[in-house]
Amino acid sequence: MTRYCLLGPTFPYRGGIAHYTTLLAQHLRQTDEVLLLSFSRQYPGWLFPGKSDKDPSERPLQTEAHYTLDPLNPLTWRRTLRQIQQWQPDVVIVPWWHPYFAPVWTGVGRGIQRMKPRPQLLFICHNVMPHEQGHLSHLLLPRVLKMVLGKGDGFIVHSQADRAILQTVLPQAHIVVSPLPTYAALGSEPAAELPVNLPEDRPLLLFCGLVRPYKGLDVLLEAMALLKRPLHLLVAGEFWQGGMAGYQAQIERLGLTNCVTIINDYLPDELLAACIDRANVVVLPYRSATQSAMVQTAFGRGKPVITTNVGGLAEAVEDGRTGLVVPPENPQALAEAIAYYFDHELENVFSERILEGNGRFSWLHLIQQLHQFSQN
Repeated sequence: MTRYCLLGPTFPYRGGIAHYTTLLAQHLRQTDEVLLLSFSRQYPGWLFPGKSDKDPSERPLQTEAHYTLDPLNPLTWRRTLRQIQQWQPDVVIVPWWHPYFAPVWTGVGRGIQRMKPRPQLLFICHNVMPHEQGHLSHLLLPRVLKMVLGKGDGFIVHSQADRAILQTVLPQAHIVVSPLPTYAALGSEPAAELPVNLPEDRPLLLFCGLVRPYKGLDVLLEAMALLKRPLHLLVAGEFWQGGMAGYQAQIERLGLTNCVTIINDYLPDELLAACIDRANVVVLPYRSATQSAMVQTAFGRGKPVITTNVGGLAEAVEDGRTGLVVPPENPQALAEAIAYYFDHELENVFSERILEGNGRFSWLHLIQQLHQFSQN
């Protein structure tokens, strides 16, 4: 039995990484000892672009945790390090997904390096690079990554694309690629009723999750305008970076007003499950990505996905078997894929293959990778 100290967000914080941390702790506790240290504050309000970073789900995923760490308060870093030292774990697991956390993880990493006995430090990299980058990112981020991740003894990434990026920064790093595990547990409770009325006489496409430019909603709207068959699009998620105005103008310009329904809000788990169940296919036309928790949430409910060949998305979605994969930023190719999906009635065929192949996205597979790391 291995003793793991797991750092990162969990309930009451919202989002895919908080869900990931919770699910990892739950599954690890089936075989090992786990101390989960989460945030007393994740982001200050002025830094968070959404309405709230708290999870509004009625039946949220949650597990036992201690809320001690504030990324902006070094005094809490010392307190967290004392807890780790007293507990004496074999492995400390730290999530990496955004440079905002560089100072706290640098401080924690230095503290772990000084511990006796010294636990192994493992980074789980959800995104090696952030989704959106400024003009100086290509110059500054490699230095930040070396400063923070250079303290790690090993790394888990969820796509070959992220492995390649990390290797350019840390060529000698011990990196393991393990598929992003399933988020099927988000639908373990009964789904909620949808707060909107949707047409019953036409197929439904679903675009879900936080709406940000890199996710390509504008590309999907352009594709919708090219399609000849009657379809309806449900856009379900909180709009960031500019809000809805630009998309609403695009919808009106393309004559799609009666073909698109929008839920501009963060989706509680039960509402997300209801949206996926109601849709005939989930469409994620990302411009860039490493992987997507939304793919694993859809797959967890047996729902096919149409997406783009960026990052690790094509590693998760098998083109022609569990979904369709097209080039990014190509409305014509996306429209053709959507038409092909419905012309050939692929929903049931793909759904069966998704459910047959979901074993490769099991949490057990990831935990086996963690065990191998702890034994090295």
